[in-house]
Amino acid sequence: MRRLSRLWSGGGVLAAIMKTSAANLIIVLLGTVTSIVTARMFGVAGKGEFSAILFWSTLLAGVLSFGLPTSLIFNRRTHPAHGPAYVRAGFLFQLPICLIAGTVAWICMPAWLGNYGDHIVAIARWYTVFTLPLLLAVNLLSALAQSMENFGLYNGIRLYVPLSNLAGLLALWAWGSLSQFSSALMFLVTSLCVVCWALYRLRRELAVGWFGKKEEQADREKAPTAMSGDAAAASATTGTMSENRGPLRSLFGYGGRVYGVELLGTLYTQCDKLIILSLLAPREFGLYTVVYTLSRVFNIVQTAISGVVFPKVTGLAPEEIVAKVSRAFRLSFPLMLAALVPGMLVGRWLLGLLYGEPFLAADTAFYLLSLECVVGGGSWILASSFNAMGRPGLVVVRQAIALALTVGLCFAFAPAYGLNGIALAMLIGAFSRIVISVAAMKIVFKAPVSGVLFDKSDWRFLAGRLTRTAQSQS
Repeated sequence: MRRLSRLWSGGGVLAAIMKTSAANLIIVLLGTVTSIVTARMFGVAGKGEFSAILFWSTLLAGVLSFGLPTSLIFNRRTHPAHGPAYVRAGFLFQLPICLIAGTVAWICMPAWLGNYGDHIVAIARWYTVFTLPLLLAVNLLSALAQSMENFGLYNGIRLYVPLSNLAGLLALWAWGSLSQFSSALMFLVTSLCVVCWALYRLRRELAVGWFGKKEEQADREKAPTAMSGDAAAASATTGTMSENRGPLRSLFGYGGRVYGVELLGTLYTQCDKLIILSLLAPREFGLYTVVYTLSRVFNIVQTAISGVVFPKVTGLAPEEIVAKVSRAFRLSFPLMLAALVPGMLVGRWLLGLLYGEPFLAADTAFYLLSLECVVGGGSWILASSFNAMGRPGLVVVRQAIALALTVGLCFAFAPAYGLNGIALAMLIGAFSRIVISVAAMKIVFKAPVSGVLFDKSDWRFLAGRLTRTAQSQS
């Protein structure tokens, strides 16, 4: 216990993973409690309608990221001198994107929610338009905190959104004003508050001269005194433009390459919900969102490892990246599979206890999605090696193959097996991603398959790292 306490208070990789895992656990628990509250208050069909309201802003935020959060981490770590230019370009680029996407969402929402009532469509319209810029800002602010290795702030941004959402829902319930409209409005207000808090915490890093005035003034002051005023100003402006193009090319160049990975990842994680929205009734969507949320508890450690390992290994030699990422995968995957067994044994009982008997109809889907969660989490750990080496195109190919397979299986299985068919398709897709990742590491990086999947020295390494960390804190 004492050793764990010392490890927790440390500043190394293991401490960051532990703290991020704890934050992930709290986030999942908050999401589960929020799901329970809305399921109990709105019922199965009402839960599906409320989930449909929240869905589109989340989907669009993933689709419209353009790889900028990941690119911000990569470029600030590899070219720290251009950090302000990366931050400025990332945020300013999202402004017109929000305007265009909000207009499209407002026009297309009736078609996107064709199976839902007019009042649900109306709420989804304004909620999506106003929430989308907040979610895009959260993604960039989280990435900025990660690039600084400020995982306390990174976890705080991720944690306070669901925490404040739950607090708002409980307040509405206490006042007797809980409805789909008031709940959506509360989610919007609380998200805005968290964004304002994060902006304040990062105010120094965000003081970047948003329209280039600070950089231009600095360059003019450095201009040769022998020049005339007009010539010096022209030279400074030309130099500034030339220097700014490099960071922009780097930010959007890497972002464009990694965007395919993230776009396909977003479509992969959301394709099941899109298919349910288009093919099935609100009741099925309510059942699915509940079991999907509950199953994500098994991905806590792997998500933390992915979030910490990527900025930590970026910039290292390729062989070091492969070795460290493979070890992270080997240590986490069997542990999460072991944790899955007792969780699945009590899963049906928990589902009935927390959500009520009507939700037991989705128990088989819960088992399948729980296994998919662990397998998919392991595949994302392996994918971080490709991104860290500047080879996100390999992950694009992987995601494209897995997405095509998953979507095809969803349409094949859904008519006959409903939610269980969609969950099974997701599980098969997750296995395909992990197989393709291991094969790519073998072919491209010459990493032996046995080395990626197993190394008997891993547990000695972990024990030694824990001992050294405890000794350094003593």
